Amino acid sequence: MLITKLTLLSALFLIAGFWACQPQKKRVVFFGDSITQAGNEPGGYIDLLRQQIDTSRYELIGAGISGNKVPDLQQRLQKDVLSKNPDVVVIYIGINDVWHFYKFEGTTGTEKEVYEAGLRALIQDITATNSEVILATPTVIGEDPDSQEEVNQQLQGYAEVVRQIAVDTGVPLCDLRANISEYLRENNTAKQYEGILTTDGVHMNPLGNQFLADQFQSCIQ
Repeated sequence: MLITKLTLLSALFLIAGFWACQPQKKRVVFFGDSITQAGNEPGGYIDLLRQQIDTSRYELIGAGISGNKVPDLQQRLQKDVLSKNPDVVVIYIGINDVWHFYKFEGTTGTEKEVYEAGLRALIQDITATNSEVILATPTVIGEDPDSQEEVNQQLQGYAEVVRQIAVDTGVPLCDLRANISEYLRENNTAKQYEGILTTDGVHMNPLGNQFLADQFQSCIQ
């Protein structure tokens, strides 16, 4: 009986030691709007990223909701992000904060000062829980990055806000807009509004989702 008990205890210690030695997965939450909501679906950028990285080391969670802007993210931070105990939160927001000034009757965008203050508050609240933050610049509203259209110029200004916040706070930056602009200058010489990386000038097509997956793979690893 004593030998049996000792054997059982030894087995339990071995099992406990085995699990203790297993690497803990880094939990990454992607926090954003409809691009991120779709990104968590089959063929979306988060889904593709899961296929590209070592899923024994990373757990990827999508927390995107269509139509969201910075104030919406602030309202649901605890419920949809912090409650998941993330190691890293990727904040990818800004399209609707600009687009809703122009696109939808009865909706409004987010003033730049409110956008900036909201992002800074999100970073403060997230890092207070010992989670890391990665900021991503908003991508495109129309696939000509050099368009003089007001909406494109305004989006560029909001991207600059994100870049400055990253400098001020020391938060890593995933500069999606800079990289997607470089790609489009080379691959959209006809200056099409849509059809290269997006379905409608904003939301990603399969190639666009692969582009985002590749960008975020470089940023989170």
